[in-house]
Amino acid sequence: MTLTEQSLSRLAERVSQSAFDGSRLRVVLLMDLHDGIQQQFLTAYEHVCEQMAAVPGHISDQLCQSIENPAQWLITSEWESAEPFLAWVNSDEHVDMVRPLSACVRDTHSLRYTILRETGSGPEAAPAPVGLRLQAAPRIGDGIVRHALTFTVRPGSEAKVAEILAGYQSPQARVDDTTSLCRTSLFMHGNRVVRAVEVRGDLMSALRHVARQPEVRAVEEAINPYLEQDRDLTDAESARMFFMRAALPAVHHVRPHSAEPGGLPPADGDEPGVRRHALYYPARPGCGMALARLLARQDAAAAHDPGHPVYAATIFQRDDVVVRLVDVRGSLEADPARALGVHGPRKAAVLTRLLDHGALGSDGRVDGPADVARLLRATDMRLVTDRRAPQS
Repeated sequence: MTLTEQSLSRLAERVSQSAFDGSRLRVVLLMDLHDGIQQQFLTAYEHVCEQMAAVPGHISDQLCQSIENPAQWLITSEWESAEPFLAWVNSDEHVDMVRPLSACVRDTHSLRYTILRETGSGPEAAPAPVGLRLQAAPRIGDGIVRHALTFTVRPGSEAKVAEILAGYQSPQARVDDTTSLCRTSLFMHGNRVVRAVEVRGDLMSALRHVARQPEVRAVEEAINPYLEQDRDLTDAESARMFFMRAALPAVHHVRPHSAEPGGLPPADGDEPGVRRHALYYPARPGCGMALARLLARQDAAAAHDPGHPVYAATIFQRDDVVVRLVDVRGSLEADPARALGVHGPRKAAVLTRLLDHGALGSDGRVDGPADVARLLRATDMRLVTDRRAPQS
């Protein structure tokens, strides 16, 4: 176990989500198929399996059919770790590969788990794969699921899009007895929009609930003419493909040091004087995962320091788009290096090698504090709206 992995393991009690602990990953995909399409689905699955054999990090998968309802199917797959899976599932290659499967499916639900314990029985029980690790310790969550969407709008339309997005009516927070919306934070950087949501309960139920609300549908229709990627929300396949490409998953979340031994910290942003910001880190081609990992290490290490300006941080990453949502004590620019997530000149130098400075409009220099402060300002996203659901 490397020093970084040991650090992440020691911080397990205050990290509610991380894709960077290196443990094996189990992915469960629940599917409800259209009537009478089972053989077409099976043919498509076998074709996908042939292609999956060449995907880095993929170990195996199983296809299962319900004994109670033949329309319900299940795919389980095992991966060396979360990183290669996320690199694949968030790629255009994945979108194209699974398109024939998607045409057969009425509804899907994807679950991702790192493997914590593994047991076998009998003398022929399969040994654990050599060189692959189990999760070192349980992670302690706070009951909140975090997710984001990102998309770009046509240059020149940014002001109009911001006006539309800021003016919508919030949907009803309660989804059902176990699921509710907690917070929606919306930011822009140039023509890129990022919408981060926090949900208590089931994320997919919450997203479907939001999509059905008339006030949300009206906003989505209003921004349609300004999107760089066309979509037709009346067409299920067009809408599904748009939101699949717009998904910006949370790959790491860290909370502050608990005030009580063994206790959970208060909810993000509940501490007085804490303000929410979003920082945009466009990566050089192929460097998105490495950049997200660098920021995750810094945020995990910062959780040791109760005086650190970053009270809580969530890192979202897809391909070469990395967004870091931070709740900061006081001014964002009071400590630029630590707010940026790269305390120390060596970390700043690594960051600058991974960043696409052209996309930020920065010169790429981090020779001193003034350069770091300029880089922080270049990454800082414009807050459009930040709404919390009323407490019941």
